[in-house]
Amino acid sequence: MGAMLDHSRSKSTRMKISEQCLERFNKNKTDFVHRFITMDETCIHHYPPESKQQSKQWTEAGCSAPKKTRWVPSAGKVMASVFCDAEGILFIDYVEKGKTITREYYSNLLTRLDEKICKDLVCKRKKIIFYQENAPTHKSVLPMGKLRELHYELLEHPPYSPDLAPSAFYLFPKLGLFLAGWRFSSNQKAIAAVEGYFADLTKNHYRDEIMALEHCWNKCINLKGDYVEK
Repeated sequence: MGAMLDHSRSKSTRMKISEQCLERFNKNKTDFVHRFITMDETCIHHYPPESKQQSKQWTEAGCSAPKKTRWVPSAGKVMASVFCDAEGILFIDYVEKGKTITREYYSNLLTRLDEKICKDLVCKRKKIIFYQENAPTHKSVLPMGKLRELHYELLEHPPYSPDLAPSAFYLFPKLGLFLAGWRFSSNQKAIAAVEGYFADLTKNHYRDEIMALEHCWNKCINLKGDYVEK
């Protein structure tokens, strides 16, 4: 019974927050998009696994499929914290395997973000709408204080809702498809591939990512808080 109540509350919370976000989005859609900054984190593996589609191979009748080298979970990886807006990537911070992102570290990333924004006089005059992944480190006292200090408008993100994070349903899956099957001998080569991928994307890609949030919030509301697959 308790689990059912928790699930019901979770759905109710997701629906309520989606309604609030959608209302904020619709106040002035164009202005919202051009002041909206999002961040999320993803792991870049030295041996990214192939997607199901990429791993398919044709074989002749009666022949077994060729053996493949298995992905090694212990291989190197680097954590990427990606900050972007409707124009493109603002900056990416990379943390090597074995290191963690603390609240102090993340607070410093927010300072770096603001320094980047302040270089653009047009952006500097805007009140930033900020949407971050709902990790405990991001929601701790120090980073939240930093966001208030910077006068960013924090758009609430429902707990345990990757389906409502634009990077999780748009930016990172496409990056994963691009990297699938690659083999990197170092962090530097993995980072270079990621940087090259993002540099080749058009501005429309990033704007479309933000605009897709409207669809996800609407769908979450229509589904009464159930999870959004696409």
